[in-house]
Amino acid sequence: MSLPPNFSQAVDLSSLGKPAPDMTTPLPGIEVTPLNLQAEVLPLSKTKPVIVLCWSPRSAESVELLRTLGRIESDDAGKWILAQVNIDEQAPVAQALQVRTIPYGVVFIGGQAVPFLEQPLTEPQLREVISKILALAAQQGVGEEPVEETEPEEDEALAALDQGDYVTAEAAYKRLIARKPADSYAKLGLAQVQLLARTNGLDAAKIMEDAIKSPDDIELQIQCADVEVMSGYLEPAFDRLLRLLVLFDGDEQKRIKDRLLELFALVDPADPRVMKARTQLANALF
Repeated sequence: MSLPPNFSQAVDLSSLGKPAPDMTTPLPGIEVTPLNLQAEVLPLSKTKPVIVLCWSPRSAESVELLRTLGRIESDDAGKWILAQVNIDEQAPVAQALQVRTIPYGVVFIGGQAVPFLEQPLTEPQLREVISKILALAAQQGVGEEPVEETEPEEDEALAALDQGDYVTAEAAYKRLIARKPADSYAKLGLAQVQLLARTNGLDAAKIMEDAIKSPDDIELQIQCADVEVMSGYLEPAFDRLLRLLVLFDGDEQKRIKDRLLELFALVDPADPRVMKARTQLANALF
């Protein structure tokens, strides 16, 4: 949004009604100022609709409307963000939003302002308008991510994991990969299940202690790499197997390489730790 040249001028909205509203309790919503309009409100609107209500302490209706919006925002649990402008204190913001009446509502979606309210509305009317705002935002790719349909094999795998049944979960992911070989989520799911199955019941502290005592024991080193990856220590795990790789050849070397590739599959391919380890693997093999 580009602010108009007269952004700093005051806006004159003098015909506001009485009686004065109850101002003894805090009002909901982010208070919009000339500083945070550009720095906070507009960036927030890239991820969720930001509904801005312009109000005045001289208008009881506008204050009540703001409190109603606060209740709806709470009920909607994070689907949108409420902000508010006290036009008596933030006249430059009101001027920027081209406010001509109170109450006045504008919603920011993806950085663009859309007026939606120029008179008081009842709570049911407000909820209906907000539903339309959320639908409009979704059409523009702003707000909650659409729920993706899952594959039946994935549902089966996740249900099996809830029961600790790694065998069934692994089989389900393998069937999904056989049906959709390019499904990266299925490959990640399979790698995660296999790691969970391999480390289930292991005494991590003892394995790491034993691995220090027996640095050339393939089984121990591979188990220790699994444990390290489970704990988030990717580089030590990769380095452990890369060191082992150059000590062996034949079937033993292939086993170490295969485990490395399985561990790589658990991480984003663009992760610099994976890229570095892949280069080291290629150098060691060729």
